[in-house]
Amino acid sequence: MLGLGNILLRDEGVGVRAVERLQERFDFPAEVQVLDGGTLGLDLLPYVETADRLLILDAVETDHTPGTLVRLYGDEVPAFLSIKVSPHQMGLADLLAASRLRGQFPRELVLWGVKPEIVDAGLELSPPIAAQLDALVDRAIAELARWGIHPTERPSDHPTENCPDTLGHEEGR
Repeated sequence: MLGLGNILLRDEGVGVRAVERLQERFDFPAEVQVLDGGTLGLDLLPYVETADRLLILDAVETDHTPGTLVRLYGDEVPAFLSIKVSPHQMGLADLLAASRLRGQFPRELVLWGVKPEIVDAGLELSPPIAAQLDALVDRAIAELARWGIHPTERPSDHPTENCPDTLGHEEGR
């Protein structure tokens, strides 16, 4: 599972915020990597190329109202991204294209996204996006369940331990 986005641009960071929430709330089986990919783009190629299934969480520009959840599957993902003009989404499109060209594309690819309201300097999600964060997390858990993967929910007072790898995300960056 890969959370993408730039947390310095408010709603653009919803994928990263969702991964943070998942890491706080769940313990994942050893075979599942939950990564904060931030805005790493092609640096994530080794991860994508070794993934049998890839679930991406991200902000997505659509014609819907802010906060709308969107699910894209398989070839819909690169096709959808190819019409975007955001540099971040083009990085994801390039990443997926490079993986496909090298013949090491995930067998199954799903993107769960949220239509952002505010993509401007700041750290907080806008109210409609913050209100959808738990719904995005729930969709990710449901997607994993569809794949036969069942993370264990931690008690709310359980400290985070054995947290999966985090890539490319530092608060001060």
